[in-house]
Amino acid sequence: MSNPLKLIPGQKYRIVKSFTDYDNHVHPPGEAWTFLYTNFLPYEDGLTVHLHLYDDPREVVLFRLQWRAEAQAAIIEHFNDYVVPVND
Repeated sequence: MSNPLKLIPGQKYRIVKSFTDYDNHVHPPGEAWTFLYTNFLPYEDGLTVHLHLYDDPREVVLFRLQWRAEAQAAIIEHFNDYVVPVND
């Protein structure tokens, strides 16, 4: 379960549909980053997404999602509705 979002490591992505992560941070359309990898925490159904900010590849940031119906399961299971690959 290393990449349930089915994103390609090193690929740049842009958000096209707003979503709110586990920590209640809103990720708006236009936000862009380069995907690195995910970590899954089975005990809490937690998924941590690690990425580089699109405008600063030196900075590694992350956001968390929880794979539970009452949390962000729908976002995780349909993540390709929220992001598109960016080709420079």
